[in-house]
Amino acid sequence: MRHLAATLLLAAAPLAGAADWPQWMGPTRDGVWAEANVLRTFPDGGPKVLWRAPVAAGYSGPAVAGGRVFVTDRVLAKGAMNPADPFDTKTTVASTERVLCLDARTGKPVWSREYDCPYRVSYPAGPRCTPTVSGGRVFTLGAMGDLRCFEAATGKPAWAKNFPRDYGAKVPTWGFCGHPLAYKDLLVCLVGGDGAVAVAFDQATGEERWRALDAREPGYSPPTLITVNGKDRLVVWHAQAVNGLDPATGKVLWTVPLEPMFGMAIMAPRQDGDKLFAAGIGGAGVVLKLNPDDTVTPVWREATDKAKGMAPKPRGLYPVNSTPVVEHGVIYGVDQPGMLRAVELETGKKRWLTFRPVVGREEPEDYKQAGSGTAFLVKNGDRFFLFGETGELVIARLTPEKYEEVGRAKVLDPTGAAFGRKVVWSHPAFANRCLFARNDKELVCVSLAE
Repeated sequence: MRHLAATLLLAAAPLAGAADWPQWMGPTRDGVWAEANVLRTFPDGGPKVLWRAPVAAGYSGPAVAGGRVFVTDRVLAKGAMNPADPFDTKTTVASTERVLCLDARTGKPVWSREYDCPYRVSYPAGPRCTPTVSGGRVFTLGAMGDLRCFEAATGKPAWAKNFPRDYGAKVPTWGFCGHPLAYKDLLVCLVGGDGAVAVAFDQATGEERWRALDAREPGYSPPTLITVNGKDRLVVWHAQAVNGLDPATGKVLWTVPLEPMFGMAIMAPRQDGDKLFAAGIGGAGVVLKLNPDDTVTPVWREATDKAKGMAPKPRGLYPVNSTPVVEHGVIYGVDQPGMLRAVELETGKKRWLTFRPVVGREEPEDYKQAGSGTAFLVKNGDRFFLFGETGELVIARLTPEKYEEVGRAKVLDPTGAAFGRKVVWSHPAFANRCLFARNDKELVCVSLAE
């Protein structure tokens, strides 16, 4: 029966299923939710909660595939406490990381795996990376660099790596955050170490297939697949530059300097036609034209200015925790001061801003209390679902002209601490016409069926 279950899960081809959300930002990692017959607005009293399941702390979002929900969390050892200062990276805290598998219909536990994992990172709540489900396997990457592969049906361990031990990688200040990318039979990860900012592993065996790039710090941006002139290309943005690679071989095709402050290359670079956008905290941003001959041409760019610090730039937007959506020549994303903005891709011209989906109310542009403000954007048809750090889910229409809010519902309590406020900083999953979202105490499934 175990082998039959694994075979059925493999046959489901989770990365191709429109009803699944098998990795960070969805089936193709572009924040597009393709299911139909979804709520146009919320009913009185909000959407129906189908189930709640207890989880421990973490920033990692859930993945949904083959009727299962996969999520990771972290459990403190008995008597252990996180440092009072969330920026403390010198104190080692005894803990374990867990990989949890739940039934997507009921929230009941199916299997779990746990391993020892002392933490020594800033903001140490728990793992950052959403599990990646591919080929009947689930791949997880923990905050301290533990890459693990399990049979998705049974939880049987298949293989494991530890980036600091196996590659000499230094744990980044905020831990390992680059969501692993499944590409054909490869798993591409942001690692670190000599010549190994990006490493591709064989999904079945864990054997290294290629490694590429050197950098002072690996940053936090996930490996990103794009298409140029009909060819698959991999984009890796580390703390010093954004790079284009051949995903099959790791060959570096182009490199463009792009250095955000504090090594915080975080968002996944976004493609819109023949343009590519990447930007980060402190006003480091670029739009590149992707040429058919595997070269790039800067369209516009901005660099950090230490003398001006966080002062706003006259053009562009500079995300911190969330990745924007770019479509039809417009960037929609959360700027570093905490507002949602619309910006013209070609020119960087700012069109409009609103704080509502992030902090739940309007504030003036110079509002200072929403730094690193976060809302996760997902497109469904002609509308967006925005999951804000307040734990509220918003339905809105975003156009180059305006933000139009259609509905709002509270689905989770914010439990994480950030700059004097409580937040939820975990990307949700949208699958089976449901929202799957977590905080540091529970994972909730909410029906969004029309």
